[in-house]
Amino acid sequence: MNKPILSAHFESRKPSAVRLAQMKYEERKVKPEAVINVGIGNVSLPANPAMQKRMFALDDPSSPFANGVIRYTTTAGTKECQDAFRNILKCEGFDTSKLHIQVTDGGSAAMELLLIGTCGPAGTDERPLLMIDPAYTNYISFAQRTGRKTVTVKRQLDENGKFTLPDIAKIEEVIKANKPGALLVIPYDNPTGQLYDYDVMKALAELCVKYNMWMVSDEAYRELYYDPDKPLLSIWGLSDADVPGIEGRRISIETASKVWNACGLRIGALITDNTEFNNRSVAEYTANLCANAIGQYIFGALAHESKEGILGWCREIREYYRGQILKVYNGLKEQEPNLIVSSPDASIYTVIDVRNVVKPGFDAVDFVLYCAGEGSVNIDGVETTLLVAPMKGFYDIEEGEANPGSTQFRISFVETPEKLDKIPELFVKLLRKYEAQR
Repeated sequence: MNKPILSAHFESRKPSAVRLAQMKYEERKVKPEAVINVGIGNVSLPANPAMQKRMFALDDPSSPFANGVIRYTTTAGTKECQDAFRNILKCEGFDTSKLHIQVTDGGSAAMELLLIGTCGPAGTDERPLLMIDPAYTNYISFAQRTGRKTVTVKRQLDENGKFTLPDIAKIEEVIKANKPGALLVIPYDNPTGQLYDYDVMKALAELCVKYNMWMVSDEAYRELYYDPDKPLLSIWGLSDADVPGIEGRRISIETASKVWNACGLRIGALITDNTEFNNRSVAEYTANLCANAIGQYIFGALAHESKEGILGWCREIREYYRGQILKVYNGLKEQEPNLIVSSPDASIYTVIDVRNVVKPGFDAVDFVLYCAGEGSVNIDGVETTLLVAPMKGFYDIEEGEANPGSTQFRISFVETPEKLDKIPELFVKLLRKYEAQR
């Protein structure tokens, strides 16, 4: 009997780089005594207290769910949830008077909407999304899912741990050759931990105006930057006064996942100052009906927080991550000075490049599968393994092109401080054990 036929797209799909290690580990028959999973940015810190209060009191008479009924919300989201995103931006000093806010199922749904809202028709090379490689792997996956074209300009990870952008003239060459519909920037970068500055954002915005592109800023980690001398950076800090013509082409992606410690809530937002884009995006999203109603209610608590409360929370989270990231960064360099470790400037990620310490033919995916499927080493008397994300999936590589991610890994600072302390020794021991048998 003939088998039903999968689509070519499904046949081509492989697990996301951020889920690969976890999925392989779940298949492992004989597991070690301990595992530390820093392959995905699944934050383990408690959510903001105002959100917790609502989460633990869904049966309170004031809750819309007190009677056990969970109805759809409007497609664009409840006004309160929209106001929560608006309040955060206002407390951070940005003008929100012209912004349209659409609540989505996490930042991921917003990514998909921006692709189909700014790029050319599915299955064509028209008006691709221009990304700065390495880029968050979900953008690449959603582009493939929706049949939209992507093009990239590539950063290099230098020996000093700094990712360097190509100069503006080279970026402009890519724009002229490919005529993209939108430029994606991640100012507090996932996966690299790079922090953009105002001058870079302004120069990229000028290109968007010059070549009539949308400017999309993924601001999931906006409040997480670790240079106290630098100001808070956002697309919403760029106006026509800075770059004439930028207003009306700005889009940001927001989320409850990272700064607010609520990954599983699956609440995000697509924010724009373009009325037509917002209207069409909401119309497209009517097929999804609405975002998570309970999640909107819980995140909506932030609509009522004071400026002092919002900024104080962000400061507390920022200081926590700064301490953890610096400790792991320094530990890795102490364990193996020849590792290249990306400078911990922003977000909750660090990239480790092992190109100077491994034999030729090394493949990051193979090492990740080894750690998840069979590898372990003794750490403080406990057999332990480590789950990390291979960087190969974060690069949008043309066929036949060398992938810099072949020797690179992304680690997420999402485990407890006690577990994060073990990462430098654990990573280096596993790497040496793997190389010894390769």
